[in-house]
Amino acid sequence: MNGELWWIWLIIAAVFIIGEIFTAGFFLFWFGLGAIVACILAIIGLGPAWQWGSFIVISGVLFAVSRRFAEKFTKKQPPGIGADRLIDKTGIVLETIDNDENTGLVRIGKEEWRAESDSGMIIPESAKVKVERVDGTHLIVKIYSEEG
Repeated sequence: MNGELWWIWLIIAAVFIIGEIFTAGFFLFWFGLGAIVACILAIIGLGPAWQWGSFIVISGVLFAVSRRFAEKFTKKQPPGIGADRLIDKTGIVLETIDNDENTGLVRIGKEEWRAESDSGMIIPESAKVKVERVDGTHLIVKIYSEEG
């Protein structure tokens, strides 16, 4: 019976690899390769436990390695898109920024954002600030000075 399962693994591999052509993300290909290894193990006569084990391990390892590799080479969102567009912009403090009290609100253009001080110092209401970075839904700001 073990030798007869190879064609099932071959069909599964073909479905995964063809499915990869029609999907984004390079996800199904690794399962196709795992199924090819299982097919080879079926041809040489190893049992279903070896076939399933190799399919799961090979597919999982290849998937994990490819995700790490992809994350290493995937670029961050370019500046000027989303909240990152606010970096280096100036604004006015509407509510005193005090990291310890978890308070702080700034207006940048027509938008109001929760804010934190980059240095941890308290920034009073009406002070002019510059956005250093974005952390989730908060702007990290510092007191604005003409020198930068």
